[in-house]
Amino acid sequence: MDSDQIVIRLLEKCDPSKQESLDSENVPDPMDAEQTWPTSEEIEMAEKEQKTKLVKKVPKGWSDYQAAWIPDDPEFFEEDSDEESEEDMEEAISEDKSENSDQDQDADEFQTAVDSEVAVSDEKYDKEMDMEAEKRELEKLKAAKSDRQFPDEVDTPMDQLAKIRFQKYRGLESFRTSPWDPKENLPSDYSRIFQFENFDRTRKRVLAEQEDKEGALPGWYITIHLKDVSQLQWSAFKSTNKPLVVIGMFPHEHKMSVLNVVLKRTNNFTAPIKSKERLIFQCGYRRFTVNPVFSSHTNGQKHKFERYFQPDSTAVATFYAPIQFPPAPVLCYKEVFGTLVLVATGSLLSCNPDRLVIKRIVLSGHPMKIHKKSAVIRFMFFNREDIVYFKPVKLRTKMGRTGHIKEPLGTHGHMKCVFDGQLKSMDTVLLNLYKRVFPKWTYEDLLVNCDNNEGTMET
Repeated sequence: MDSDQIVIRLLEKCDPSKQESLDSENVPDPMDAEQTWPTSEEIEMAEKEQKTKLVKKVPKGWSDYQAAWIPDDPEFFEEDSDEESEEDMEEAISEDKSENSDQDQDADEFQTAVDSEVAVSDEKYDKEMDMEAEKRELEKLKAAKSDRQFPDEVDTPMDQLAKIRFQKYRGLESFRTSPWDPKENLPSDYSRIFQFENFDRTRKRVLAEQEDKEGALPGWYITIHLKDVSQLQWSAFKSTNKPLVVIGMFPHEHKMSVLNVVLKRTNNFTAPIKSKERLIFQCGYRRFTVNPVFSSHTNGQKHKFERYFQPDSTAVATFYAPIQFPPAPVLCYKEVFGTLVLVATGSLLSCNPDRLVIKRIVLSGHPMKIHKKSAVIRFMFFNREDIVYFKPVKLRTKMGRTGHIKEPLGTHGHMKCVFDGQLKSMDTVLLNLYKRVFPKWTYEDLLVNCDNNEGTMET
């Protein structure tokens, strides 16, 4: 009889003095921002540019200093958007707006696709087909094919200065070895996240501390008391008639940061996936939706931004999400005509906001006159001012030559360039420009229930 007695013991009691803060986001101080003063050279250049007086419309009460920051070109605000994407640079590609708006809804419904056993008439089939969606998918496939055949190549605008259009970009002597400050020009969302001084060291310390703690062993029946549960949450839990899943989190795992996960495409989905497209992630014990940016999975400090996650490839997805300590498996899903499709699998790589995802664009020109070690290049720029502005950037060709801009010729974009060897007439001259890209804050918790072959998504 003594062996059948139930022994009740207290495993752990909540200690308010040892509890961590439940704040998942950092509260930024709007006044805690660095002020960069202009150099003497910049002041002298600004004085020269301001000699020609221009009449501008300014809001009432603005000072001369504030009015000086108003651009002269009314289209500047559209072209200087932080949400710059590939469609802004390639005129032949249309932006997929309606798909993104449909995907940003708070609640969607998914149904398992089942082949119909009854023949469908052509009229009924055509009536149910969305031709606008078909056109968008076709444009997306063409854009992905163009990006695969001519990676990163864009057209220089003819109706706007290239130095204005590409003012956020910079030239690099070497993509691999040139320095890039990871703390430079950070977006405002970076003030809301948390970052470790040494993530690997923190992970080892946290895991080591958990091994020394005593807890419930497998097979034990335990009672958990939850504090401060609202009546609404309790009513919602009772209405589902489903068990409550409780997960013990490590320290810091409720705080927001930047996660990097390695993904490999599956064979059952061959369509290209565009960066910043809405996807569903199952990362460890968490399930959420985000719009990640993709980059190459390479060694080094800088990683090339990938506009498309191509089939049969591996990439790193970067997005804002709560901190997790690896190892953690990752499943990536996509909504395809109301059905959840597994598009990629992988694992958690790191929790590092300093990962440099660098976007590259390539401006191309063609030889007009070829000499022994120099050539006249056209169609890369269309005015003299742009040639002078991009003169310090190194040139290269598709056949392996390197060179630089020597001087502009005329006022219509022709320029004399010097190379390390004679060019061939079929060669193409390229100029690479780079800028850092960041993910958008689109994280949403997600709950997917699958009953009777139906899936519903709740955020």
